[in-house]
Amino acid sequence: MMAILCLVPTMVSYVRMLGARSDSSLSIRTVEWLRDAGARGIVNRVESFYYSLNAPATGGPALHRLPHQPGVAVAPATVRRHVLAAYRPPPIRPVIRPALRGEGVWRSTFAGSRAHPPVLVTSFRPDPAYPQLVAGVAWIDHARTTTWLYPGLQEPAVTLPSRGPEEVPTNLRSRLVATFNSGFKLQDSGGGFAVGGHAYAPLKRGLATILRYRDGRIDITAWSGGPDVPADVIYARQNLPLIVDNGRPNPNLSDGPAWGVTLGNAIRVWRSGVGIDRFGNLIYAAANDQTVGSLAAILIRAGAVRAMQLDINTYWVSFISYRHPGAVGAANLLPDMDRSPTRYLTPDDRDFFGVYVR
Repeated sequence: MMAILCLVPTMVSYVRMLGARSDSSLSIRTVEWLRDAGARGIVNRVESFYYSLNAPATGGPALHRLPHQPGVAVAPATVRRHVLAAYRPPPIRPVIRPALRGEGVWRSTFAGSRAHPPVLVTSFRPDPAYPQLVAGVAWIDHARTTTWLYPGLQEPAVTLPSRGPEEVPTNLRSRLVATFNSGFKLQDSGGGFAVGGHAYAPLKRGLATILRYRDGRIDITAWSGGPDVPADVIYARQNLPLIVDNGRPNPNLSDGPAWGVTLGNAIRVWRSGVGIDRFGNLIYAAANDQTVGSLAAILIRAGAVRAMQLDINTYWVSFISYRHPGAVGAANLLPDMDRSPTRYLTPDDRDFFGVYVR
């Protein structure tokens, strides 16, 4: 009888979880509930064993073509007299040769701005040891876009005056060009979260932080301030240490505990990250079967001078572009991304970023 009574609080907790608003599947919600209910270590060990057992083998047949990506190819960068004129990033140099058709070549995703594309995407094979792995990369022009952070239904798990729409606001969808996932749950990353100029989870010195200033600038940096944000910062989202700094990988990428308690740094899973190039433009990257180190290498090759890891695992990694105004023509960055490209057009469990053309 006592054993049954001891199970009552656990049962009540699970029932409450089932009744909470969520867009996640029952299996995902159950796994997340187990983590929060004290079984985090067990879940992490099971996941690590599963991913290790299913780790990709090196070698194997080479790809004959890249996966389909949205958009149309565009011309490379132009720089004249030290003044940027309609700057576009140069093609990403292939790692594996001969290169496949379109490998590393940027494609414009938004039909409403053909002359000056706000978002470009491409893909390339990042590792000769794994010739079938493909990384997807997106470049976001800071001069032609504005990027906003939105809380989700459940994350961040902090008390906010208002969680907002928890999806892309309907009144802004006419300018929507992209959305992408945010970072780990705050209890896993130990990081801070600020929106509306106020930190609702205190920021931690030294952690990788993506932040937006009131003048519209976006930056990714190792936080050097206090627990709150200064007056000129609208939002800040932290997630573990920087994985790229000064265009080089963090020398501590082999230090497992620094990269969170979910799957560490060496297990090969879906990983995503966001960086900034030397001109202040954002670079998002995602790929399956990546370690923290290989993700950093992808972002560096794409031009990032500073970068941070975002969320990981199949269910949480999303980058979606929109071909036409009104969020029409939604497409995933890579076709094997698990979530529907309509994600973020309805309330989502986790915080995310929306990118709009100016």
